[in-house]
Amino acid sequence: MGLVNRIVQSFEVTHEPNLTITEQLIANDDLLPVEPGKRTWCAYNYIAFWTADTFNMNMWMIVSSMIQLGMSWWQAWICVWLGYGIVAPFLVLNARPGAIFHVMFPMVNRTSFGMFGSLWCVFNRAAMACIWYGVQASIGGSCVLVMLRAMWPSINDLPNSMPASSGTNTRDFMCFFLFWLISLPVIWFPVHKVRHFFLVTPILMPIASITFLIWCVVKAHGIGPIVHQPSTLHGSKLGWAMVASFMSCISNEVTLVTNAPDFASRAHTPSAALYSQLFAIPLSAAFVSLIGILVSSSSQAIYGKAIWSPIELLGNFLNDNPSKATRFGVWFISASFMLAQVTTNICANSVSAGCDLTALFPRFINIRRGGYIAATVGLAMCPWNLLKNSNEFTSYLSAYSVFLSSIAGVMVTEYYIVRKGHYNVKDLYNTERGSWYWYTYGINFRAYTAYIAGILINAVGFAGATGRTVPLAATRIYELSFFTGFGVSAIVYWALNCVFPVIGATDTFEEIDVSGYQRTARGSGDVEEVDI
Repeated sequence: MGLVNRIVQSFEVTHEPNLTITEQLIANDDLLPVEPGKRTWCAYNYIAFWTADTFNMNMWMIVSSMIQLGMSWWQAWICVWLGYGIVAPFLVLNARPGAIFHVMFPMVNRTSFGMFGSLWCVFNRAAMACIWYGVQASIGGSCVLVMLRAMWPSINDLPNSMPASSGTNTRDFMCFFLFWLISLPVIWFPVHKVRHFFLVTPILMPIASITFLIWCVVKAHGIGPIVHQPSTLHGSKLGWAMVASFMSCISNEVTLVTNAPDFASRAHTPSAALYSQLFAIPLSAAFVSLIGILVSSSSQAIYGKAIWSPIELLGNFLNDNPSKATRFGVWFISASFMLAQVTTNICANSVSAGCDLTALFPRFINIRRGGYIAATVGLAMCPWNLLKNSNEFTSYLSAYSVFLSSIAGVMVTEYYIVRKGHYNVKDLYNTERGSWYWYTYGINFRAYTAYIAGILINAVGFAGATGRTVPLAATRIYELSFFTGFGVSAIVYWALNCVFPVIGATDTFEEIDVSGYQRTARGSGDVEEVDI
């Protein structure tokens, strides 16, 4: 047994000394409030973060489905403004506890769902992050392919040695694997230092995007026909098409709304995570999507059809013996997109998965290890198979946003309405009966009742989205799934807390830690107070 214990201990992560087995199941160094020396994110870091996150191919192509529905380009662009302008305040609301008390999403979730009740919510978010990591890596592999084609055109004719059952071929898998390898070193950096990497993309991508736009406009001798294309939808059909479109924008960000405290916990001051995110999210999304509209419009003039994928369009530029200048231009732009995909995967998936897996297995996993686990899962899941049937994948993502919006509704109500900013940081790591977040055997059944109610309101509409015949009203409710899920869970949670009050509920809003929590810095005898 002594040998077994030593082997087990060799896999443990750094944690406070002399912890009991129970305490090792709820805390390690990465789950404690962030030390003052690691609260290094200023306002410009959050602006860079969101600029980096939005410069990816999904954002570039986000209006394509809207225009294919029959909307004009400016109607689609308005939907982008509306969607990201609406979702930004929700994200900032949920980020606030992290910015004030410097704790991550799993800890904030404990305040509403309970010490052990939070594990299901954290698992949901971790699973989503791992899946998205693989999907974004697969998209990044297509960027690598175009880069390699620009340097060595013969790569396009690489012989295939993989079976048809794999769902891919040797060339595409090699490019995916190269992208996967390129991403690994970035995962190594701790969250308070990875902010430096996010500063590269906001500089490089605007240059590459504007260069791409000018190149396409010159090649097409104009901006193309899409910008002159009128809407084919009118009246209520146009209205509901726009609702569905801006709701799809919100659904794209609901994962980051849920785990917003992860990055907010590193804020140098609470205001650093407020206004910067509030304005950076819609502005950066609108800028990227506008460039995507104009480039795709030009592509229709060049090739006779709109090519919404920038990587597919760049690949077309490499056909028919391109010049060295063309090949260099394609390489530079595709390399920029590849870097943007790396950045997106780190900020939206790797760090989130790391934080969540740390909360699930705090004895053996920290944020760094969790990030590498997400990368491993992303490789093992063969994500290219998910992307082959984009309609099913989109339906799955829409359904998952219902689960996450219901979680966010409970969390926001807990912080702003039930306990009104009052925190007991010490009890975030306390499993004793009577502590604030113990509730009933570690589970807050009020939160779960509200969570399930937020899901059920959209259940019939989701059945309609999968092909079942359902009433029109159910479809409309589902099209508003973020608001209905968030709103119903918030109302039910508030009502249950009125009937069954919790410890720490108050009538006065004040953001304060009532526990007076203090943390001793590891490696020194200095005491660090939670700065709020």
